[in-house]
Amino acid sequence: MKLSKTMFALACAAATACTLANAAQTLRFGLEAEYPPFESKDVNGQLQGFDIDLGNAICAAAKLKCTWVENSFDGLIPALAAKKFDAINSAMNATDQRRKSIDFTNTIYRVPSTLIARKGSGLKPTPEALKGKRIGVLQGSIQETYAKTHWQAVGATVTSYQDQNQVYNDMTSGRLDATLVMAPAGQKGFLTRPEGQGFEFVGSVRDDKILGSGIAFGLRKGDTATRHQLDAAIAKVQADGTIKTLAKKYFGDIDVSAK
Repeated sequence: MKLSKTMFALACAAATACTLANAAQTLRFGLEAEYPPFESKDVNGQLQGFDIDLGNAICAAAKLKCTWVENSFDGLIPALAAKKFDAINSAMNATDQRRKSIDFTNTIYRVPSTLIARKGSGLKPTPEALKGKRIGVLQGSIQETYAKTHWQAVGATVTSYQDQNQVYNDMTSGRLDATLVMAPAGQKGFLTRPEGQGFEFVGSVRDDKILGSGIAFGLRKGDTATRHQLDAAIAKVQADGTIKTLAKKYFGDIDVSAK
């Protein structure tokens, strides 16, 4: 059967509308999958972790389909600006510095940043204790900014790595004295593993200007439609206890409430 020009045009318009509608119902999250228990891969190469479950729960609340795009952590903001994905979901704290480049949703959860060092080292997260020491941090992280601002200026050597596992390897080999990480990442990703048995938390740090107001989804500047949609879904999963349940599963007794 041949279509008239009018019918053909209408069919094309309908198909285009359906394609756009389907695209609008899909949310592409950008993440770095090398930061357990927030995000990592299982033995089969499948994404897993707190942020994965959280993202799926928020997408369900917003009636969206989640897809995931992997990227190095320090390249997440440029990739977001280049529209490789729609939102950053990778344990990223909302800081004043990052707000210059991107927008954020409301705060979803908050975790402490803690120093890890060898047991019995006597190290503390202070400029005096870390003078002359070697500190490893994740490149592009707020922990990197904190360490360089507070410790490098007084004589500590701060080395940045593309993924946190490289930091842990250099900790166990003796090339580093300490690392500053989010407490759950340090606990699950290192201290509970055999290679981390000789290490411990030695103290937390606080600087809201650098470390931010808590973890949120990063969005492109001016994307208010996505922000409103996600903020509404975030409020739902906070109110129904989903975040508290997931935090207990992945973080144990560490308090991550968005205070």
